[in-house]
Amino acid sequence: MKIAFLFIAEAYQTYHGYTIALELAKRDGCDVIAYYNDPTVPEHLLRIATANGVKPVPVKRLKRGFLGWMIQSVRFLGMAKNQVMRANMRELLSYDVIVSVENTVAWLAKKRKSDRPVFVFKSHGAGDRDVAWHPRIAEFDLLLPHGSKTAERYLEQGLGQPNGIVTTGYLKTEVTERLRKGKQALFENDRPAVIYNPHKDRKQSSWRQAIEPMLDQFARQDIFNLIVAPHIKMFRRRSASVREKWESRSTENILIDTCSDRLLDNSYTVAADIYIGDVSSQVYEFTARPRPCVFLNFNKIDWRDNPNYLFWQMGEVIDDPADIFAAVARAHEMHPQYIEIQKKLTRDALGDDIENGAEYAADAIMDYYHHGKTQRK
Repeated sequence: MKIAFLFIAEAYQTYHGYTIALELAKRDGCDVIAYYNDPTVPEHLLRIATANGVKPVPVKRLKRGFLGWMIQSVRFLGMAKNQVMRANMRELLSYDVIVSVENTVAWLAKKRKSDRPVFVFKSHGAGDRDVAWHPRIAEFDLLLPHGSKTAERYLEQGLGQPNGIVTTGYLKTEVTERLRKGKQALFENDRPAVIYNPHKDRKQSSWRQAIEPMLDQFARQDIFNLIVAPHIKMFRRRSASVREKWESRSTENILIDTCSDRLLDNSYTVAADIYIGDVSSQVYEFTARPRPCVFLNFNKIDWRDNPNYLFWQMGEVIDDPADIFAAVARAHEMHPQYIEIQKKLTRDALGDDIENGAEYAADAIMDYYHHGKTQRK
């Protein structure tokens, strides 16, 4: 049984699916290889395997082709996913199973000539935005969402069948708990820490309106520390000088991080006491342990009763940058009214506390390959 794990996008996605590859590699008859596009991926695969006490599976960089190479050479144009898939299509379609945490791989699924390879989609983000149930997900045979919320949406929208959907829990949690062992403190004082976690999507992100007022307000107080931890993709395509310019604005009580591994391994969401965000699904990594949240609606979104903004029910929503620090200051006092909804929405998003999620996912893949259905719901 030849299995390809296809990491077609940036390295952050390895934390959501690679432990399944490590689990399958232990099993008789499974020949597993990890293909990658972003050149930083192998170091993260090695990091995850080392944290799990096992050897990494073999890796192979995807051919880019001339057009893919040209696109990738211009940093802000992205990873040229479709061009890369086209350049590797024949080789990839020779596998029995292809596992991806990126739904654009649906393009490749459309190119197969039979029911092989089996295409498996392991969701990575856990948020409420409609990108989590994009129509192209229907091209996959087996879907492995974290929790019931996404599984139910898959069924409601006809993206999968009951015998082809298995919830696994949030695999990233177990990985990152191992990686964080021995980490040093983020600040030299013991003030409560606030994390600001803006999303990369310019149309929905609060970054442009929030960052300067926020830095100013936190610079003029001595109650909290502030961690500025944007989505890893926000600065990935920016120059080193731009990243260094932002990080140089860190102070004794303000930490600005644009590109370190701590943006990937939950270091900040675990360490912080209060969350400030907009539409990033990382809020659910924070509320896995219920704590106060503040949401920034600086784009004036009509969010109430909108299922794409369910997580904004987990804390106060403000629409004026001048109110950021005041909302943070009252967040602990207001938190009791949000605890129960945090617990419910987080459980629905991340699934039950499944310690063996990678094993369940591996079982589901083998069941589906051999029998055309899964044994576990």
